[in-house]
Amino acid sequence: MTDKPTVAVLGTGIMGAAMARNIARAGLGVRAWNRTREKAEPLASDGIRVTGTPAEAVEGADVVLTMLYDGNTALDVMREAAPALRSGAVWAQCTTAGTGLVADLAGFAAEHGLVFYDAPVLGTRQPAEAGQLTVLAAGPEEGRETLAPVFGAVGVRTVWTGDDGAAGSASRLKLVANSWVLAVTAAAGEALALAKALDVDPQDFFALIEGGPLDMGYLRAKSGLVLDGKLTPASFAVGTAEKDARLIVEAGEQGGVRLDVAAATAERFARAAAQGHADEDMAAAYFASFDESSGDRPAG
Repeated sequence: MTDKPTVAVLGTGIMGAAMARNIARAGLGVRAWNRTREKAEPLASDGIRVTGTPAEAVEGADVVLTMLYDGNTALDVMREAAPALRSGAVWAQCTTAGTGLVADLAGFAAEHGLVFYDAPVLGTRQPAEAGQLTVLAAGPEEGRETLAPVFGAVGVRTVWTGDDGAAGSASRLKLVANSWVLAVTAAAGEALALAKALDVDPQDFFALIEGGPLDMGYLRAKSGLVLDGKLTPASFAVGTAEKDARLIVEAGEQGGVRLDVAAATAERFARAAAQGHADEDMAAAYFASFDESSGDRPAG
């Protein structure tokens, strides 16, 4: 194998497409596949070969990177790719799969002679496009050299959490981080909704906390998307956020803890999705505070 591995990217949604582009810009050969091929076609202009099947994408690839909706989808797609997988290839499983399926994914890798890495990423559309993601990774030393140029292309740093991908240590850390992200997003929406209900200008709230320990850039960023009506294109969609919130609740239950905020957040995302906001940025959970799908946008 050369110093620049050939990479197959399976799943080219918000995150996968950006990652594929950055890998190609780093000079690596990239093949890309997406269930809806039309969404992958624009990648051809970046020198990426768009394929019609997962098997075509992974044939001869040194690295397979999956960035799909959930763990079950990743497993299904890899089963489709199985006939063309090369024994000894490295599989970087970047989908947020939760904790329950990591062992199954690792088991599939072992059956097909793949070197498995549990490698979810932290970040949304903008850092993905800028190659500024944080990669959380667990897996053996033997394949890390192969992955280095791939992770270097998509992320600003790689946090190694262990040498056994099957143990799911990277996925566990990702869920803890996401529990905080989703809770803050939901809380920001509720603060804006309450401000509207009480006829409080959101800018007065921001001025009140400015520069203090309660102020944070993330609050202002997500609130700004709602206040300015800029919920599309999504950095992280409501529908995906709901899926992650439910994975967090499930992981808590498996660990014997009750996560009331995560459970309530999942329901807020579900209500927002039912109102027609599933493909908008997760800040659109704001609308779950109102009965009608038209929702009221706060003055600001």
